[in-house]
Amino acid sequence: MSYDNEKDVFSRGCLQVYTGNGKGKTTAAIGLTVRALGAGMKVFFGQFVKSGEYSEITILASLKNLVLRQYGTEGFIMGHPGASDIEAASRGVRDAMDALAGGNFGLVVLDEVNVAYSLGMISLPEILAIVSARGNRTELVMTGRGAPPELLEAADLVTEMREVKHYFRTGLKARKGIES
Repeated sequence: MSYDNEKDVFSRGCLQVYTGNGKGKTTAAIGLTVRALGAGMKVFFGQFVKSGEYSEITILASLKNLVLRQYGTEGFIMGHPGASDIEAASRGVRDAMDALAGGNFGLVVLDEVNVAYSLGMISLPEILAIVSARGNRTELVMTGRGAPPELLEAADLVTEMREVKHYFRTGLKARKGIES
């Protein structure tokens, strides 16, 4: 299917998926968020599995027309997610559905939602319900490793970040302003 960009630029939202084991999925979603805000769009940005004050959260929280929510608990999930992790992810699914149903947002970003899925915190039917809830004029971005094949099939755009080389492997820790 082809699109007339002049006609369709704000009349059709797409589903974008950023996945893979490489660095840059959240960074790409934040870049698109800044672009959308610069164009006057209202943005919902929900972060699954993450909580806390990362450098990007500090700046994003200060921007107008952006609703920012985190659906993670303290610390990394080691092994199986606990009840509080699952409840936080369920809250994220409910908020995402509300954001999509309301039609108030031009862009909805669900950062690390694929990780929440791959950890068993949310189900494939929930992922597909989120996709189905998207209106024609809402762009939906879903990020994180482990995107299910059904999501990749439904997407209009899939970008797989692939690690070729990473300085973490040499022992370099996360640096404020670059990784955190």
